[in-house]
Amino acid sequence: MRYFIKLAYNGKAYHGWQYQPNAISVQETLEKVLFTALQAEIPLVGAGRTDAGVHSSEYFAHFDSKEIEHVDKFIYKLNSLLPEDIAVYNLIEVNDEAHARFNASGRSYEYYVVQQKNPFRFETAHYVKNELDVDKMNLAATTLLDYTDFKCFSKSKTDVHTYNCKIVSAQWVKENDVLVFKITADRFLRNMVRAIVGTLLEIGLSKIPVSRLHEILESRDRQEAGTSVPAKALFLAKIEYPTSILNK
Repeated sequence: MRYFIKLAYNGKAYHGWQYQPNAISVQETLEKVLFTALQAEIPLVGAGRTDAGVHSSEYFAHFDSKEIEHVDKFIYKLNSLLPEDIAVYNLIEVNDEAHARFNASGRSYEYYVVQQKNPFRFETAHYVKNELDVDKMNLAATTLLDYTDFKCFSKSKTDVHTYNCKIVSAQWVKENDVLVFKITADRFLRNMVRAIVGTLLEIGLSKIPVSRLHEILESRDRQEAGTSVPAKALFLAKIEYPTSILNK
């Protein structure tokens, strides 16, 4: 039987979601716990990579197993075995063809910025001391919706076959004392969100004009875009799936 497992994790201690031969990953940690709980090797297929240090407040992976009875008790057992920085929220029986990565129809990321030194947010938000022009940053963010090729925001060495992504929304919003960049697309390139945020912050600091963003995008050159912001403030916030794959 195939299951989707819904979880969240604080990425500080991990080298991303995906298994790494010489570093600890969320995938490896969860697979070890599943082995203990089910007494069988349980390979996990995640919804996608996250970079080292990036968090996820909603993540999905799928695995195949014999039928799991008493799902609530099973989730409780997993959480009792997992470290404090990983939590399992749900286990969903899905169609045998359902795929956590390939069936995902949309992904949303959030990036957190604080403008005052905050001892309670230093591990999960990026501190920008100088004043930001949020109106300029939002004007620039709307430009992203006019493009599909985002090679200028991708890691230089990557094995992707296309740099095309469809961004459906991108905006900065103020939530109490935190400035949050929210972006949704069908897919993302490695380092893409952090490079976008870094570029928008440079616009907000008046280091580059809003109009310059068109030139950066059309250049397809990573060196033309802004510096990537720290991973610690980035959250994979939501993954969307068609309801059909969740129906048994």
